[in-house]
Amino acid sequence: MSQVYSVAVVVGSLRKESYNRKVARALSELAPSSLALKIIEIGDLPLYNEDVEAEAVPKAWERFRKEIRDSDAVLFVTPEYNRSVPGCLKNAIDVGSRPYGQSAWSGKPTAVVSVSPGAIGGFGANHAVRQSLVFLDMPCMQMPEAYIGGAASLFEDSGKLNDNTRPFLQAFVDKFASWVKLNRAV
Repeated sequence: MSQVYSVAVVVGSLRKESYNRKVARALSELAPSSLALKIIEIGDLPLYNEDVEAEAVPKAWERFRKEIRDSDAVLFVTPEYNRSVPGCLKNAIDVGSRPYGQSAWSGKPTAVVSVSPGAIGGFGANHAVRQSLVFLDMPCMQMPEAYIGGAASLFEDSGKLNDNTRPFLQAFVDKFASWVKLNRAV
């Protein structure tokens, strides 16, 4: 029996039908049997504040941290807001990294996909997330890079991934499966 790795998928858009959420779902469907992808919700996370942590840890923070800790790897799928990371995603990164010295992210292999209606495919957000990953001690897959522009054209009217996009996402998630296997701490 082969190892199945649990992958926490953190989507940087809160909209139910966002392009990023659709791509996250598509990656889950395309994932090889060695990966079990699950979207971890971040919309209910109160803004990180160390004073709140000292008084009483919000249940949403506890739930989120546990889901990240219980995963073997993390996949970030995010839009770009103002050439950077959406506030909800940055907050999730901060919540998961605290309290200091108890980061839920530490050592988990990861990759970043950015999806945007624009032509440069969320390049700024992708690299802003990667900048945080260095501090979080998360080995990040470098290639293939996934800056996906023209998000409105990725799906058919039925919501199904189109045939032009599928090969790229398939290659990405297959490579990610290899990355997770290679980098997952035992």
